[in-house]
Amino acid sequence: MTTPALTSLAFLTPGNFADDDPHTGLEETLGLFEYGERLGFDGAWIRQRHLEHGVGSAAVFLAAAGQRTDRIELGTAVIPIGYENPFRLAEDLALADVLSRGRLQVGFSTGMPHAELLGDLVHDGDWRGFDLSYGRIARVLTHLRGDYLGGPDTVIHSPGNVQRPRLQPHSPGLARRIWYGAGSLRSVRWAAESGLSLLTGNIVTGEGTDDFTTAQLNLLAEYRRTLPADTPARVALGRVVVPFDSADAAGRARYRAYAASRHERTLAPQGPKRTLFAPDVVGTAEQILEQLAADPVLAEVSELRLELPYEFHREEYEQILHDVRHLIAPELGWRAGSTAVPAAVGQASDVG
Repeated sequence: MTTPALTSLAFLTPGNFADDDPHTGLEETLGLFEYGERLGFDGAWIRQRHLEHGVGSAAVFLAAAGQRTDRIELGTAVIPIGYENPFRLAEDLALADVLSRGRLQVGFSTGMPHAELLGDLVHDGDWRGFDLSYGRIARVLTHLRGDYLGGPDTVIHSPGNVQRPRLQPHSPGLARRIWYGAGSLRSVRWAAESGLSLLTGNIVTGEGTDDFTTAQLNLLAEYRRTLPADTPARVALGRVVVPFDSADAAGRARYRAYAASRHERTLAPQGPKRTLFAPDVVGTAEQILEQLAADPVLAEVSELRLELPYEFHREEYEQILHDVRHLIAPELGWRAGSTAVPAAVGQASDVG
């Protein structure tokens, strides 16, 4: 298997915090974004999680992260669109993007975790008949593109000016930095048809196969087949990669136990949707490089996003990032310090 050449290296963190001390955990996560930038990572991403010990509003967190960093891309994966008001979310994202000088990368999904608890609270009534799927994401995109409201003669009067109404502040490039976290053939087709970049990680739907790698390769092929020609879009692959070269004995034992606790789910499709899980990649840098070089999916992409484990400590996250940056990523062709946007799927220089 040909060793892939990475042009972009990012990480995704869950943003853990203690129930009785959320500030410390959130501050440590902001510090992790700063640490990742100092190491030369190209992107730092946050999960959006509801009713859990994690970030409930990615836009708010990334606005703060934008003031603590200067270069690194700031991403969220993923915002469950079913809980969001499209116009208000677009306002928050646009504001955070302007404050970061155009560094946001926004990932969406159509899932609704904890819907039985949150659905009525968010929508103040019966939400089951609403469009909480792709159409809701399309509405966010419309607002981000800066479409004017009303007719050509519609204006609003505010102190000091008269203007045509549209989302403010308008950040012209943000609509081109929207991603979709897709795990099924239907979802990758919709993402491609909509011109969105693709996030694919360690969870996919088993459609016609029980093999995770085959299913994920099929998703990539379908996305690229469906994407309109000359559409600038990116593909990023997520993997849980946990090197322990510079970890102490206790850390190594913890990493091995974490991977072992999640191994059984990788042995067969899970649940009625036949969900398939990729094994975590844990070991020394040498062992990890052997596994990654043998991964045919990684050979199809040029962007790797490390999915950091849940409920680890700040020092452990920093050690993982350090070892990946110094011992693994350079061996995959990645070089720190480049701020160039990776080649998009629709461009001639696309990998794969």
